Amino acid sequence: MRKRLQAKLGAVKAELRRRLHDRVPAVGKLLRAVVAGHFRYYGVPTNYAALALFRSQVERLWRRALSRRSQHPMRWERARRILNRWLPKPRIYHPYPLRRLGVIT
Repeated sequence: MRKRLQAKLGAVKAELRRRLHDRVPAVGKLLRAVVAGHFRYYGVPTNYAALALFRSQVERLWRRALSRRSQHPMRWERARRILNRWLPKPRIYHPYPLRRLGVIT
C-alpha cells in the first residue's frame, strides 16, 4: 500500500537525519535490518517491483544523508559500493499459497 510505503520511508528518512554523524557500519546494520524486515513481510509473489522500489528509495535517502556529511556530495560510484555492501537485494520469501499449503486437487 502506498500509505504504508510512504510512512516507512518517512521513518527511515527521520532516522537517517537523527543518525547523520554516526559511522557508516552502524547505519548500514540498521538499514539492513529495516530493508530485510520489509522484504520478509512484503516478499510475496508478484510483489518484486515494489520491493525493488523500496530498496531504491532507501538507497536514495541514504546517499543523500551521506552527501550531507561533507562539503562534497558523494559520487554514485562510491555510494554504490557502500549501498551494495549493506543493503540486501530484493527477494521473494513467501511461496504461492497453493505451494505453501500443499494443496493437491
